[in-house]
Amino acid sequence: MDKIGNNQIAEVYFTRGTAKFKTQDYKGAIEEYTKAIEIIPQLAEAYINRGLVKDKIQDHVGAIADFTKAIEIEPEFAEAYYNRGLIKAIIQDHTGAIADFTIAIEVNPTYTAAYTNRGAAKGLIKDYIGSISDLTKAIDINPKDSLAYYNRGRTKCYIEDYEGAITDFTEAIRVDPKYTGAYFNIGVVKLILEQNTGGLLDLYKAKYYGDETAAEVIKKYCT
Repeated sequence: MDKIGNNQIAEVYFTRGTAKFKTQDYKGAIEEYTKAIEIIPQLAEAYINRGLVKDKIQDHVGAIADFTKAIEIEPEFAEAYYNRGLIKAIIQDHTGAIADFTIAIEVNPTYTAAYTNRGAAKGLIKDYIGSISDLTKAIDINPKDSLAYYNRGRTKCYIEDYEGAITDFTEAIRVDPKYTGAYFNIGVVKLILEQNTGGLLDLYKAKYYGDETAAEVIKKYCT
């Protein structure tokens, strides 16, 4: 079969894989992407998508392998580095995650999500200055990035800048009024500052939006 014919068949498998991914038929999606790869082994997008599916089924080793293969095919594929960084963060390889997010940013200097997640990872290895710097950059690029405000608030908690943390959690809620984690954290910070009434109100909101942990904290302060 000629190259054009192979490309068309691979595209069919790729499209079918994407459709199955959307309907959460993860096993079927992997099979379709694999068929596309068998026809065109250099199809980086198929490796990326198959890696995303593997992440959904908690196959983190397989996901990293697919993202790595996509990078081998296209060394400046920012999305591949970013997604590999996300998996490394999940498996607690924060240094490896930071390295991948950094390359993604080098390829795409306005990659907001890469700054946000690199900032979060830096916070977890106690590089608080670097964390706040990255999260601030993410917010500069996209002022509606609620996760960046949230993560910057968490980092400010680590350095006991509680007023700054409240400001950031408040901004996260302004962008996303149902941000459960932001309500929970702002509630806890207010309790630390002995602003018990406001703290409990925020915890009740966190509970309302589905945070069961909030109920335990509320019980502690209301008994």
